[in-house]
Amino acid sequence: MLKGKTALVTGSTSGIGLGIAQALARQGANVVLNGFGDVEGPKQAVAALGVEVAHHGADMSKPTEIADMMAFAAGQFGGKGVDILVNNAGIQHVSPVQDFPADKWDAIIAINLSSAFHTTRLALPFMLTANWGRVINIASTHGLVASAGKSAYVAAKHGIIGLTKSAALETATTGVTINAICPGWVLTPLVQKQIDDRASRENISVDQAKKDLLGEKQPSLQFTTPEQLGELAVFLSSPAADNVRGVAWQVDGGWTAQ
Repeated sequence: MLKGKTALVTGSTSGIGLGIAQALARQGANVVLNGFGDVEGPKQAVAALGVEVAHHGADMSKPTEIADMMAFAAGQFGGKGVDILVNNAGIQHVSPVQDFPADKWDAIIAINLSSAFHTTRLALPFMLTANWGRVINIASTHGLVASAGKSAYVAAKHGIIGLTKSAALETATTGVTINAICPGWVLTPLVQKQIDDRASRENISVDQAKKDLLGEKQPSLQFTTPEQLGELAVFLSSPAADNVRGVAWQVDGGWTAQ
């Protein structure tokens, strides 16, 4: 379905981003990965699906590096621009507002929110000229509701949904759609760290910490998987979603239904 398209997925060397990159690749999209840590493993995993793959290590807190990544992605695979942009890069820090380090706040807003503005503004000219494009912002249930201790993350994810809605209205009469996906708990390295910290803090097992985490928020008592989010991204990239615009699509096991 997506053969010949170029997809850029930020924060895609593990977790949700890698799951989405693989799902798009299964539909034939060539993929530009972005992220730190192990690069060759994710590249090989995507390439094994029969598509071309590249990687750019832009620091998503730095607009100049983001601009370089966008130019790099546009020139890959014989294309002229990015057809599918998935804004997934994110970091987390947990602390009460009065104790929240200012540098952590600035970094979370830069990576979780401002980076999506920069990638989107640079991707849209090509998409609008082609009259086809998909921007998929990975927000969070925390873009719709809040949790204590996560002020920067919640603020950034609420901002992502606002950006999604505004940009979707601006492109509403075109072939470009802009939407957000709002996962609840997904067992990514970021969430695993929270679970490990909780287990240590409360002197309980990691398995018990997982159960407690899910029990507080997610009625299904199941983690959402990167693969499930990848399949939703595929749907949003399909003709069936041509008139899906500006949504904040919950995949949260009933979290926000309560």
